[in-house]
Amino acid sequence: MEFDPPFDSAYKSLLDAMDPKGCPALEVEQCGLPLIDLARLDLDDAAAREKCKREIASASAEWGFFQLVNHGLPGELLERIHRVQVDVFRQPFEKKAHERLMDYSPDSYRWGNPCATSLRQLSWSEAYHISTIPCPEAEKANTIRCTIDEYTTAVSRLARRLAEILAEHLGCGGSHFDESCTSSTCYLRLNHYLPCASPVGVFGLIPHTDSAFLTVLYQDEVGGLQLMKGERWVAVKPIRGSLVVNIGDLFEVVYTLCCTALSNGEFKSVLHRVVANPEVERFSVAYFLCPSYETVIESCREPAVYRAFSFREYRLQVQEDVKAEGYKIGLRRFFT
Repeated sequence: MEFDPPFDSAYKSLLDAMDPKGCPALEVEQCGLPLIDLARLDLDDAAAREKCKREIASASAEWGFFQLVNHGLPGELLERIHRVQVDVFRQPFEKKAHERLMDYSPDSYRWGNPCATSLRQLSWSEAYHISTIPCPEAEKANTIRCTIDEYTTAVSRLARRLAEILAEHLGCGGSHFDESCTSSTCYLRLNHYLPCASPVGVFGLIPHTDSAFLTVLYQDEVGGLQLMKGERWVAVKPIRGSLVVNIGDLFEVVYTLCCTALSNGEFKSVLHRVVANPEVERFSVAYFLCPSYETVIESCREPAVYRAFSFREYRLQVQEDVKAEGYKIGLRRFFT
């Protein structure tokens, strides 16, 4: 019984055409992201709380990414969500591809990239993109669904708290998150990165930015996440029990002021990727803080870098670009 997607057969022509000599090496320098102890936010010491908030803002401006410890999500819950992922992705491929996962949409399961015309457009991974709406009472006895709901509730609370801290730092209100980001608009993505026998020139997840306000990621200790720092790629060193947070496209649109140096106290959605591993599988779970499709995304600061658009318009444009180009173009489509 086959458990993994048929990458080798589905993308045989791309793999056969690959020239390893023409593929740039994906091994890069490993670094530690800014590490923030979030427990300080709950101290009685006001100075410690404010210092923690400044560190969050500084890391977001300098890196677009940061790592959290003492974030409030219990280690036991993180272990359970990891076991859920393993159980879900160990299901037969035909079942994953053609049957519903509990009461989630039948198209929530995705793998590869049917639009890929080269290996540079192919993500060697499978994923479940699932809604964060709590499960119906009839599903309460389902251990997998209960764990997903429990994790979602905890990580959603954390994401909103971080988003509000960043918005307040820039002197803007955080009403965007309270009014438009609900359990019916945010989503969770369970990721499984399969070993790739020919990893040179192959990505577990192709370079991209996230179409959300914020992303909160829990990953195992295998590693593979890389991000663009300045003009070079750097690899993120995993820390057991930590969470990785990054700025998304929508946050950049709403809170970025048009100026000569966007990183000067501003927050930018940063390009990142996952490299393929020849021997070891990797699991991660990402939470995306997103608004409703009808929400208008526009700058709260003038002059604006990007024109106003609805989240629906943005998502549709991303989908069109992926079909036409094989990859996401993103915010460049929406400059003023």
